[in-house]
Amino acid sequence: MTYLKVVIVLLGLAFTLFGYFIYFKKKYNLINGFEAAFKAGRKSEKYAKRVGMVEFIIGIPILIAGIALIISG
Repeated sequence: MTYLKVVIVLLGLAFTLFGYFIYFKKKYNLINGFEAAFKAGRKSEKYAKRVGMVEFIIGIPILIAGIALIISG
């Protein structure tokens, strides 16, 4: 059970960090195939910001849930 708690925390941390780097730091190369699609005109910066925000928003509750599971025992 401890391994599951650690995996949940790491998953939440990964989602939160990737979302942060994509949305706030504009590291769009973290999105697979985005730069080629952006150059071809198939994707926009708005799409990348949306992906970053979704990952950031999903990561925070997962991280909080994992920490709560660890604290609760």
